[in-house]
Amino acid sequence: MSGIENRLQKVLERTVDAKNVFGTSFCVKHKDFTWCGTSGNFQKDEQYFIASTTKLFVTAIILNLRSKNIISFDDRISAYLTDDILNGLHTLNGTDYSSGLTIKNLLAHTSGIPDYFQQKDGNGKSLEKELVNGNDRSWSFEEAIALSKTLKPLFIPDQKRKAHYSDTNFQLLGRIIENSTQISLSDNFEELIFKPLHLTKTYLYQDNNDKTPKVLFYKNRELIIPKAMSSFGADGGVVSTSKELLQFIEAFFSGGFFPAAYISELQVWNNIFFPLQSGIGIQRFKLPWIFNPFGNSPELIGHSGLSGALAFYNPKNEIFISGTVNQVANPGISFRLVLKIIQHLLKK
Repeated sequence: MSGIENRLQKVLERTVDAKNVFGTSFCVKHKDFTWCGTSGNFQKDEQYFIASTTKLFVTAIILNLRSKNIISFDDRISAYLTDDILNGLHTLNGTDYSSGLTIKNLLAHTSGIPDYFQQKDGNGKSLEKELVNGNDRSWSFEEAIALSKTLKPLFIPDQKRKAHYSDTNFQLLGRIIENSTQISLSDNFEELIFKPLHLTKTYLYQDNNDKTPKVLFYKNRELIIPKAMSSFGADGGVVSTSKELLQFIEAFFSGGFFPAAYISELQVWNNIFFPLQSGIGIQRFKLPWIFNPFGNSPELIGHSGLSGALAFYNPKNEIFISGTVNQVANPGISFRLVLKIIQHLLKK
């Protein structure tokens, strides 16, 4: 093991504290250097839930369909969805804005549609809270949309500098992909992403009896929610490994699924969760210098998930990085780990 590999391995090992993090799995590519490592309870090339990093796979398919003139950013979603889904999807102050929503609104989280998963109802309850309390449950696409319709939209679509992260947006995109291609989301992933990249350990989790992926953690306990994980679909249902996620993120930003020129169009940033910003189907992470203990914070573009999984690209230094800390209660640990890994890489 080389000096840089040794240092990166120690970074992973120091992250495991058996309180907040029980294991890590990361891969990184910097120009001609590629390294993968694990620590704690993670085995080499072990599969895990990538949660909302799944959204980047959905973005790849939408952009692929766009490159084939099957879908346009400005298309109204009413062209792809039935009235029972559309009616009442976004009603604010007595006005229904549903029919005017576009594909771009969903991708960029500028729709204002409520988040069926994290948003609290009038009693302070949310589906997320129910799950982290250990109450596993399943839901259909129709049930997710029905739940979203019981919640209040955040703003009128396309309000300047307004974005609200909503899993409902990607539930809808998943259905739009199926309706425009006439095959399932799983088959779209398989045909457009998994097979071309020869990803043999990456798949859409749909069977709640499937015990292949690593069990998630919430604080210091295992979070066993297979019914929920098999329900997320387009907004968070993919299983992968750090090695295969690295292959995907490199292909995404290198023109593997759509013209690389599209990437610049996606970088229209709106604040969602500090310091994350939402672009069109992607996220941006960059700490203000005052908050960054590692000096000038690198710009990372890609996507992350609530499980602590992520896949990002640092354009300036040509770094691709993927991995997870597998911790639902504090996914931000992954970003701190990424900053340490990049810091060591740039010193090698």
